[in-house]
Amino acid sequence: MSETVFGYIRVSSKDQNEARQLASLKEYHIPPNQLFIDKQSGKDFNRPAYRRLMRRIKPGDLLLVKSIDRLGRNYDEILEQWRILTKEKRANVLVLDMPLLDTRTRGNDLTGVFIADLVLQILSYVAQTERENIRQRQAEGIAEAKRRGVRFGRAEKPIPEGFADIVKKWRKKEITCEEALEELDISRSYFFKKVKQLQL
Repeated sequence: MSETVFGYIRVSSKDQNEARQLASLKEYHIPPNQLFIDKQSGKDFNRPAYRRLMRRIKPGDLLLVKSIDRLGRNYDEILEQWRILTKEKRANVLVLDMPLLDTRTRGNDLTGVFIADLVLQILSYVAQTERENIRQRQAEGIAEAKRRGVRFGRAEKPIPEGFADIVKKWRKKEITCEEALEELDISRSYFFKKVKQLQL
């Protein structure tokens, strides 16, 4: 029984162009009804084209993707989809920009899957380690900045010129609160916060 070759393409939003991924799959002459394209975020797997692909793919079929990150937003999700495709569906996967990720047999039935699984596990480990290193560097950087007195968060809007005079007018009922806000070009919450802070 001959394999059916499928292609899967995902771009993160409707305004991104899938041309680069399409070009990489072109030489495989995949019929349009076997090419699945999603134009939305990889934040979950509720993707219509991906779901249709998963319903159609059968044991021995081949799925082509341009890069491994088309299968998910992080390596936990990628590993899970890889497991479903290669173990549950018993389909083959070829990642075009990383030829070692090719589960098709190389001399015996297990070698291709073994090598691809091993490479994917190493990639997952490297990605996870890098995420942890980034978090650690960020935490160390923040701690050092705080030690130097750096304040985090959005800088507070400066008090408008003439604030105290406008508050006095408002207190004397010479102007309404709305007129004071308009004159100072600030929000109601900021106005009352500063009145309280400055004890005006």
